[in-house]
Amino acid sequence: MAAPPWIVVPTYCEADNVPRLVAGLRAHAPAGTRIVVVDDGSPDGTAAVAAALPGVEVLERPRKTGLAGAYVAGFTRALEAGAALVVQMDADLSHDPADVPRLLAAAARADLVLGSRYVSGGGVAHWRPWRRAVSRAACAYARAVLRVPVRDLTGGFKCWRADALRTIGFAGAGSQGYAFQVELTYRALRGGLRVAEIPIVFSERREGRSKLSGRIALEAVWRVPALRLRRPRARSGSSHYTF
Repeated sequence: MAAPPWIVVPTYCEADNVPRLVAGLRAHAPAGTRIVVVDDGSPDGTAAVAAALPGVEVLERPRKTGLAGAYVAGFTRALEAGAALVVQMDADLSHDPADVPRLLAAAARADLVLGSRYVSGGGVAHWRPWRRAVSRAACAYARAVLRVPVRDLTGGFKCWRADALRTIGFAGAGSQGYAFQVELTYRALRGGLRVAEIPIVFSERREGRSKLSGRIALEAVWRVPALRLRRPRARSGSSHYTF
């Protein structure tokens, strides 16, 4: 019998959103799916709210130390528990739980599946024009600098095969903020893995405030070219395609 998938959700001040996210996952994800919430010391009690939800495991970190550290902790926990597939997603309901089965299904033919806003059929809902422009520009910048075909390099809705996570050495990533998303996908391509994109519609968060800051954006600006300078180009065995 195949191991159940794991879903890793980093949180900071998402007490209002976590119950609805978990309810959506229970309604759409396969039976037996394991959900791990990695909370960075949220002052609004997110960890306690998540821990009270049936079947949710909570990893508490003492303070907010960055998105990368939360994902490293969650991925490590899933792999140690024998996960075969690991999904990562935001807690703010910008990623639709109903899309999880499509990511899992696509992983039958790929090592990494990206929920993509910028392939045919994908999109963004409830964003202001300037947000759309900034997001598209960031993806175009990363694609151009790294010379990779992936359309949505900055997205955070992904499904990994366990072996793919081990191959890329995720714990050694140098990025701390949203550049972490770019770095891990680039590592997958560089490692010769099969990377697929499936269309999703990304929705603006329902409650709370965005965690994107100027410091995080600046890190992405300098980190992306640093990735290419420090790493060789993608191996010829890597592949990219869309469903």
